[in-house]
This record gives sequence, C-alpha cells and structure tokens, in this order.
Amino acid sequence: MKQVTVGSVTFGGQQPLVLIAGPCAIENEDLTLRIAERLKTITAELGCQLVFKASYDKANRTSVTSFRGPGMDEGLRILERVRNEFALPVISDVHDISQIAAAAEVLDILQIPAFLSRQTDLLVAVGKTGKPVNLKKGQFLAPWDVVHGVKKIESTGNHRILLTERGASFGYNNLVTDMRSLVILRETGYPVVFDATHSVQLPGGAGGASSGQRQYVAALSRAAAATGIDGLFWEVHENPDQALCDGPNSLPLDQVKRMLRQVLAIDAIFKQDGTGAESC
Repeated sequence: MKQVTVGSVTFGGQQPLVLIAGPCAIENEDLTLRIAERLKTITAELGCQLVFKASYDKANRTSVTSFRGPGMDEGLRILERVRNEFALPVISDVHDISQIAAAAEVLDILQIPAFLSRQTDLLVAVGKTGKPVNLKKGQFLAPWDVVHGVKKIESTGNHRILLTERGASFGYNNLVTDMRSLVILRETGYPVVFDATHSVQLPGGAGGASSGQRQYVAALSRAAAATGIDGLFWEVHENPDQALCDGPNSLPLDQVKRMLRQVLAIDAIFKQDGTGAESC
C-alpha cells in the first residue's frame, strides 16, 4: 500500500485515518478561521491528523443563482491564512486548467471534483504539478473504472494520489454508498478516502438546490472505518441549516468530536492486527 505524505500528515498503510474537514464553500473569512481553529483543537485532543477543506469556487452548483464562494483570488488568500496560522495542510477543488498554477502555490492537495473525474486534460495538468491529487470518483463511475483516471495522473510521473468515494447515482435525486467500493478502490494500491457527507447528498433534491440526509453521516462513517479507509471527508458548519452551500448534508460542528471519537475507535480496532484491507 502506497503512502501519501502531505507535510506532517500521512495517508495510507497502517496509519490511523486522516480527517479532511471544513465548510463546503468559503462563506467569509471569520467563519472559515473559526471552523479551522475548532477542528484543529478537536483533532489534536483525539490524536487525529487533519487536512482543512473549503472550496473557493463551487462551479457545479445546481442553479445559476446558487452561492459559489468568494472566487479564486480571495478564496486562496483565506486558505493560505488557514495554512499559515494553524499549521494545517489545505485542500480545495480545481475546475479547469487555468486555475491550477495559482492553486498549486497555496494548496497542499489539489482536488478533482467528482463531476470532472474523467476530464483527461485536467487530470494530466494537475498531475504535472507534482502535488498530491485527490481524485473523487464520479457518481457515474464503477469503482473499477477509477483506474483509468489514476493512469492519467500517473502518466505524468505523479504517484501522490488519493481516491475518494462519494456515493453512486441511484435513480433520480439520490445517491447510495456501496461499501465494496472502498475495498475495490484500495486494490489500486493508493490510499482511499470516504466522503461521508457528500454520500448523503440528494442532488437537485430541493428543486433549485441539492438536499441531503445528514442523519446518516455517522452510520456511514462508522461502516466505512470498518473497511480500513485511510481518510474520512466531512463537510462541517457552525449552523448547517444556515449554510450557503451543502447545508443539508453538512455536519454541525458541535457533533464532530463525539462522532470522530467513535470512528477512530473502529479504525484502531481494524488496523491493530497490521494486515489492513487484505484481512477482509
């Protein structure tokens, strides 16, 4: 099993899972800094590694009127402040080749959104930066088909790759999570992340916006930890019902510590025998 190291954070092997967490989109600087500070405190208390996530631009919103974030320049400035003030690695989406150079100057991990997971030119361009790449599996892809996206990144000589499962389309306005996918993705040899909050999203389920079922995030996270995942992805907010993006599937910040403690306990049980996913 390959390991991907980002600063002091390591994904893969028998390492405890890493939490990737933050608000869906950057709403304002103060809120972003408060969430980052609270997440750092929680993860430090629980002995969990943290990568901070927030999007500077959500380009794949349901409606043209949906909130997208502050834009690349302001968003990257805020993420750089999070990175410097809290000594945290940061991750965000890149949506087209024109964003990559500026994003790579600030971000520790470049993320390929699920809807763009087959975009050859984008994957190759991101790979060429040499930065770690988090490739989110498209809702329309079988887990074994992700290998083609992996090969596009590998073609640049970049093997610093994370693979993220975020649910599969199941009829209209619905996603389901096949836990077998987490094991299949790990057969690539790369670390696997489970995006629990996007897996409970109901795309377009609120008409001009997506809905979600955050009440299932905890159960899916515990189940995923039992498969031996290398990372867990949660979108969190101080008040999800007032969030400007993905509120229905985001976790309340005050629930993070309790839920993360449970997940880490399961992760430790699974990895304590040293055999990893091969023991399944």
